[in-house]
Order: sequence, then C-alpha cells, then structure tokens
Amino acid sequence: MSAPALVAEAAEIPKVEIPPSSNTVTVRVIDTTTRIRMPVGTMFDPPIKGHTRLASPSYSFLIENEHLGGKVLFDLGTQKLWKEQAPGVVSMIEEFEWDVTVEKDVADILQEHGVPLAAIDAIVWSHSHWDHLGDPSTFPTSCDIVVGPGFLEDCFPDGLEQPEPDCWIKREYYENRKIREIKAEQFQLDIAGFPAFDYFGDGSFYLLNSPGHAIGHISALARTTSNPDTFIFMGGDIANHPAEFRPSQLVPLPALISPNPLHHSSSTPCPGHIFDKIHREGRCNSPFYCIGTWPDGSLTVEDLSTALESHGKLRLVDAQCAQVFVILAHDENVGDVIDFFPKSVNAWKKLGWADRARWMFLGDFKEAVSDYSTEASDTSR
Repeated sequence: MSAPALVAEAAEIPKVEIPPSSNTVTVRVIDTTTRIRMPVGTMFDPPIKGHTRLASPSYSFLIENEHLGGKVLFDLGTQKLWKEQAPGVVSMIEEFEWDVTVEKDVADILQEHGVPLAAIDAIVWSHSHWDHLGDPSTFPTSCDIVVGPGFLEDCFPDGLEQPEPDCWIKREYYENRKIREIKAEQFQLDIAGFPAFDYFGDGSFYLLNSPGHAIGHISALARTTSNPDTFIFMGGDIANHPAEFRPSQLVPLPALISPNPLHHSSSTPCPGHIFDKIHREGRCNSPFYCIGTWPDGSLTVEDLSTALESHGKLRLVDAQCAQVFVILAHDENVGDVIDFFPKSVNAWKKLGWADRARWMFLGDFKEAVSDYSTEASDTSR
C-alpha cells in the first residue's frame, strides 16, 4: 500500500506591501556562459544522496527603464579569461579543483545582439564574489559600478588605491570609473522587511539590502507589469540553491507536484510525500537544506545570523507566488523554463514560468527518493 498523499496547509500569508507605481522596466536574463562545476560537499547541510555536484550558471540581468532611458546590469557572472582574475581567486579555484568554463564576457553577448556598451549606465554588483564581478573593464569608463552598504570598507579599508592583498577585485575593474556605494541610510523603504532603495526614483526597480552571504550583499526587485503588478526578484547569492528556502510554512510542498521534477516528460504529477523520507526534519513545510560549511570548517556565509534573517525575508517574498518570480544567480533549473536574452522575461506570469520552475530543483534529489519509494519511477508511466 502506498503512503497517503501528503497534504499540507499553508500558513496565512502576510501581504507584502510594495509602493504603488505604474512604471515598469524590461528585464532580460543573460546566460553569461559561466559554468562552475563543483562538489556540493558540506556547502549545504545535511548531505542528500545523489546531489553531490553543482553545475552552476551565474546569471546577469539587463534592466531597461525605457521611460527614463536608463540601462543597468545586475551582476556579470565570471570574466571569460577567468585565470586572469585576482591571484587569490585563481588559487582558490585550483585548490578546490573546481571546473570553471566561460565562453563569453557579458560585453560580448550584448554587442552580438546590437546593444551598445556606451548605453549601459551602471553595473550593479550584488556582492564582491568573483563569480558575479565579470570584467567591467570591457565597458566604457562612463559605466559606473554600484555596490551595497559596507562594500567599500570591507574590500578597500585603506581606499581604492590600496586594496587588500587578497582582494578579489582587480584594479582594472574600477580604474578610472566611479564606484557608487548605496549607503544603509539611503535604503529608506521597506519591502518584505528588506530595506529598499528606489534606484530610478519611479518605483520600477528597487535594490534590497540583503546581507549575510557577504558584506554589502544586495538583491533587486523589478516591476515587470503594472495593473496587475508583477515583479522579478533577483536574488544574487541570498541563497545558493532553492532548497535553502523551499518549502516553507508559507509555501509547503504540494501533495501533487506538476510539472513532474523527476520526469519532465511525464504528464503524471509527482506525489509530494515521497520527499518526506529525505527531508532533514521529515516534513513538508521547512527547507531541505541548512546553510553549510566549507571543507575547512568555515561557514559558506559571512554572517550566519544575518544570512538566516535574509532567508526568512526571502521566504516571505517567495510566498507572493502570484506576484513575484524569484530567480537566484545560480539556479540552473530556471534556465530550463525561461527565455534568455535577447528575449524579455516580463511576461513570466502569463507564461506560467514561476509555477513551472518552483519545484524543479527537486529533480536534484531523484536518486535519493528512488531509494525509498518505487513511486519515484512510477510517476514516469
């Protein structure tokens, strides 16, 4: 006899108040061609059988405010000549034996599709880690770099002319161009508990102060339609895998999951309860993973308490399922659902992309659930 179908009731979902506006931006997700193949190790806790390696992309986002004529990039992935990054980055990659491939710089991708680099006003770095910095030197010096609170003090405590010896940010990235740090006091709005900064001043695009993973880490929220309002949440590395914030009390695992994350071609939904056996708490309303540690025992985040606080706010944003589509920088499963640049993702709601992508990450656990239930294979029939 099969186990009873898992039924979980979502907690009452608090409404997230976002300042009203009729202004929108066009959002295009750029596949930067970055692929980082690395062992999961203890990056997430606890280990789940079969999910031993990541093949992580690193998405960039082109945000265009047609009304004001502004174009901004949120993150750049990794530079094509990755072995020419800061020496500390290269030695770390080689020490951990990660396989890194990058076919093109974002500047090349833009130009291939007719976007002049001089039209880009700014590059927003979600944080200071190498797989988001790209190579700003491939852009004109008229293109600013925008960073979050505390970024400059953390990376350049003695000023831009004297970077720390182990700094991951090469001088070429910022030389002869402006780095603008959005100070903590400039984040004067509140969106789902995140201090928010109205970037264009018209309610179309917000930067969100989301520390924890790194000092100065920021996420972003772009209004993709108005009346009704829909948004893209660009997470950066607020989480490295969707299983760090899904499921939750606000968004529990469904009794039946469709499309089937274990067999994409199957028309039969996947029963949610088969994932109970591999869940660290044996329940369907808390994330599968906790924040883990690197092989040397250090945390994979800069500050655990603030990272957990940011995760809690992210779960609230993620619960606004009808309104917000969450895209993490490294969520490879999203890439199987959305259209990449040069196409826009503004019609995500109409196309049902968020619903299709939400539980796709469970496919990473296919081997683990097959140990416990033949239903994992039965769903393909």
